[in-house]
Amino acid sequence: MPRKGMRSIFFKSPSPTRMTPPSSPLHHTFSESLMEENIEVAQFIITKWDSSHDDNLVSLFSDKDEARQYLGSIKGLQKAMKYLVLHQSNSEKLVRAQLLMQTAMKRLQKEFYQILKSNRDYLDPESVSAHSSSRPSVSRSSFSEFEEEEEEEDESENENNSVPEVERASLAAMADLRAIAEAMISAGYAKECIKVYKIIRKSIVDEALYHLGVERELTFQKIQKMEWEVLEFKIKNWLSAVKMAVKTLFYGERLLCDQVFSVSAAIRESCFTEISKEGALALFGFPENVAKCKKTPEKLFRMLDLYEAVSGLWPEVESIFSFESTSAVRETAVNSLIKLGDTVRTMLMDFETAIQKDSSKTTVPGGGIHPLTRYVMNYISFLADYCGILSDIFADWPFTVPSALPESYFGSPDSEGSISSPISVRLAWLILVMLCKLDGKAAMYKDVPLSYLFLANNLQYVTEKVRQSNLKFLLGDDWLRNHELKVKQYAENYEKIGWSKVLASLPENQTAEIPADRVNDHFKKFNSAFEEAYMKQISWVVPDPKLRYHIKISMARRIIPIYKEFYEAYGGVQMKKEMWGEPFIRFTPDDLGNYLSDMFYGSKSSGSVSSSSRGGGRSH
Repeated sequence: MPRKGMRSIFFKSPSPTRMTPPSSPLHHTFSESLMEENIEVAQFIITKWDSSHDDNLVSLFSDKDEARQYLGSIKGLQKAMKYLVLHQSNSEKLVRAQLLMQTAMKRLQKEFYQILKSNRDYLDPESVSAHSSSRPSVSRSSFSEFEEEEEEEDESENENNSVPEVERASLAAMADLRAIAEAMISAGYAKECIKVYKIIRKSIVDEALYHLGVERELTFQKIQKMEWEVLEFKIKNWLSAVKMAVKTLFYGERLLCDQVFSVSAAIRESCFTEISKEGALALFGFPENVAKCKKTPEKLFRMLDLYEAVSGLWPEVESIFSFESTSAVRETAVNSLIKLGDTVRTMLMDFETAIQKDSSKTTVPGGGIHPLTRYVMNYISFLADYCGILSDIFADWPFTVPSALPESYFGSPDSEGSISSPISVRLAWLILVMLCKLDGKAAMYKDVPLSYLFLANNLQYVTEKVRQSNLKFLLGDDWLRNHELKVKQYAENYEKIGWSKVLASLPENQTAEIPADRVNDHFKKFNSAFEEAYMKQISWVVPDPKLRYHIKISMARRIIPIYKEFYEAYGGVQMKKEMWGEPFIRFTPDDLGNYLSDMFYGSKSSGSVSSSSRGGGRSH
């Protein structure tokens, strides 16, 4: 350590307006003798612990009494030096005292370094943050407290006995560091103390960030060139690391700085800033750089994850990095939120545009669920899980519903089940955009009944996705009821058009007398119409079990009772005639039920419908 000149704190000239009267020779001699005694005591203790020629350092602070005496001697030495500066500024005693102070400061600097190194496990940020927030310090906590009476020290020891050993060691180490720091700062050796602290603690923080996976060299240029799978992996790592970094690493480091350098706000700020600023800027610069990359719909949810992580930690960031010198960290976190918010809004608009521009011309076999429906509804149902974050992102970006859209689409304004929040309206609008596209795709089917079945299937998928996700709470009961009613209407249209020819083949008035030739004609027409409808529709699908059951039951109730009544009235006579001629009756009422039960599974047609000897079909 370089030799120090007289520290400025010892050269305080008396005010010219307040002249101190000369002391009496007796008083001067008495004060001088006290100061000489302070120097003698300090020389004895400081020389005793002088480690200039001793490489094996035995810790002064391993013995509480010795540490108290050592720090007390330094305080006495300071008083003597102040006295000599005022009364004997050219005295050899002052030079001697200064040399002793330098020796003492060298020793304390080594002790400071040794405590930081040897107690690394006890001073890790996790340990510090764990106990500092829940328990006040119960050990020695400052330079002055080393001079407390024995009784108070004994009380402190008794309190320490109730504290876990690891926590007790951590508290004791912090108290020792604080006492040393206060002594060195008071003596004008703050620079030497701070240098040791910054070097050791910064290496610990940097190492911790490295193990958390925080990459400092990950620039925007590097991120931009990454494959999405690689970048997504790094985003997941960052999401796992950021909470630990803020709530444990930086929080614990801030607490430790505040404890050790409690006597100086400026030093606390300087140390914490140099130790943590670089790592924190790298940590919070990552999401901003990610947000600048190419925007595609599949990246939206990771952007929301990043936004949620940063916004959720903002109160801690604002508190931990509250110093003016760490304002860049706060600004970087805010800029990340701004950039991520812009990216999310852009991606959501791009998503809507992608739905509108979908130009696929291929029809889904059997009128099943269109890929667009699956993709959009899965996407929107995931978005619903981020409704709180989306509300924050779109808070200053109100959504205007197109004037052509009926208000009833969002439910009655006076109803409790209607859509109310801006995010709910946005999501409802996206679903409507998709449903409009599905209307166009339904028109591509040549069979009108199949187009209605397609609409029923896809809208049923939509309502089920809403019911099974957070969309249910966002869109409300009115929205669900309205769209479930539309599903029923589509299904009814399918039944009416798809089976109208079958129903038309039977007489309207079953009670009226029908000539025999007309009876034969009705049976023939029914056979032909039913077989044609069945053969065409056996390959059609209804993926949803509830909707499939509903349509089957509805069809059975439409067809079987009418056919059964006609069959029971004329079937017996016709069967007798068929024994000697062409068969007119191919289906019994039970056969119809069996055939209908086999429908909507997407089965391939066998080319014909078997006779009335057919067995039972699938269960409903």
